[in-house]
Amino acid sequence: MNDPWLMLIVSCTVFVIGLIGVIFRKNLLVVLMSIELMLNAVNLSFVAFSKIHHVLDGQINALFVMTVAAAESAVGLGLVIAMFRTLKTADSDQIQMLRD
Repeated sequence: MNDPWLMLIVSCTVFVIGLIGVIFRKNLLVVLMSIELMLNAVNLSFVAFSKIHHVLDGQINALFVMTVAAAESAVGLGLVIAMFRTLKTADSDQIQMLRD
């Protein structure tokens, strides 16, 4: 996959798949995986743009995004586990019960 424009098309496709998962799914684990898919699409576009412009800034930014995504996944998974333990479900519609 040496063509950066093909990488951008794949990145847009993966981002749209992740966005559809975030919008239409109710299970919080699937939503977290869709958010990670969207972050990986952004990383791919960073790498593609850095390859187009012949600079390493996009690849360095992709490393930082992967680091932040790992921390976000750990915190998000911890919140989902805490919600599952209290409500016995991972459905996002049950979040309303936590406000009461």
